[in-house]
Amino acid sequence: MLAFTPPLVQNADLFLGGYLNTILLSGLARAAALVIGTFGASLRVWGGTLLAPIAGAYVEFFRNTPFLVQVSFFAVLFAPANLGLTGDPLIVGIIALALYTGAYVTEVVRSGILSVDPRQMEAARSLGLSQVAALRLVVLPQAIRIVLPPLGNLSIALVKNSAIVSAIAATELLKVAGLIETRTASFDGYIAALIGYWSITIPLAIAVSRLERRMAFGR
Repeated sequence: MLAFTPPLVQNADLFLGGYLNTILLSGLARAAALVIGTFGASLRVWGGTLLAPIAGAYVEFFRNTPFLVQVSFFAVLFAPANLGLTGDPLIVGIIALALYTGAYVTEVVRSGILSVDPRQMEAARSLGLSQVAALRLVVLPQAIRIVLPPLGNLSIALVKNSAIVSAIAATELLKVAGLIETRTASFDGYIAALIGYWSITIPLAIAVSRLERRMAFGR
């Protein structure tokens, strides 16, 4: 069986580290992207003439440039020789992936906000809630419920995009597979990486499918 082939046995610790780094990378980036996207969507809807265009520019920039270019840019920008923020490629990958995915989350959440009846915001304000409180307690909970399925699909895409972070030497699954192939001249590392990605994305896909059915039933 693949799990017991000599190249993988010899590099089990390396492969496990890459697998855990992929989970860490995608998990932290997903959480950050949700925060960024929710904030960005709020600015796009209620940011007025000053903040809404800024949020829109953020979305257009990150959605219309390749992620590989972005992660390479941040790796150079944050390097000790430049801004000196971090030399850890995994941290750079988390930041880049969160900003990139956050642009897509912004548009998804914005569509959810716009689908909520605006009279509900008016009713919340008439009851004495501030705009921020009405947004947090009335509008956003309904919007998030509406957009949960597409957010789940973005989460799956994020996991797959995490492989691109290998380009800046972050030791995630794809990078580790390449190291194993270099050390052992064996293709088994790539096959194991493929299975590793499946072990993350397939449960997410099943969860999204069940969520979509539940949401459809709820309507």
